[in-house]
Amino acid sequence: MFEKAGPRQQLFLNPTEVTAAIVTCGGLCPGLNNVIRSAFMELYHNYGVSQVLGIRSGYAGMNPDDPDFQAPLLLTTRFVKDIHELGGTALGSARGPQDPAKMVDYLYSLKVNLLLCVGGDGTQRGAHAIAQEALRRGIRLAVIGIPKTIDNDVHYVAQSFGYSTALETAVTVIRAAHVESRGAQNGIGLVKLMG
Repeated sequence: MFEKAGPRQQLFLNPTEVTAAIVTCGGLCPGLNNVIRSAFMELYHNYGVSQVLGIRSGYAGMNPDDPDFQAPLLLTTRFVKDIHELGGTALGSARGPQDPAKMVDYLYSLKVNLLLCVGGDGTQRGAHAIAQEALRRGIRLAVIGIPKTIDNDVHYVAQSFGYSTALETAVTVIRAAHVESRGAQNGIGLVKLMG
């Protein structure tokens, strides 16, 4: 079941009983650390969630059998304080699917009942699979998908947070290539972009 984001009159979970986790998956995108920081600050300082975990290495960080598995970080105000100034993701990222059953087992073992999945279309499909597996088992797990893409290719999302920055950066590069190519006799500017 998909619901539109926004404020609610009633909360699904009591914030004092929440263990939240944030995972970033897929390719890098401008603004990932801003999302991690903002989510932590809102959960911890405004809602009173005392434990917010940072899942490392994407979905591989929720499968202890995966060779890229790393234990999650306990996020703190000190950890997130300046991460918005850094590129990439402070949690690390990875591509590729994982078994939803193993991920739900791991989240359940950590008593995680709120999961924020930051990523593109593959990540959102994975988030849906996790939610379906938890629902099938009767586990109370709120799964929130936060769309991220530099390609602007996530269905039903007009524009995600990374697209504008990627577009602005591309414009700067294209202008520089144009100036360079015009400055040389028979000059050619070649720029390769994703998405």
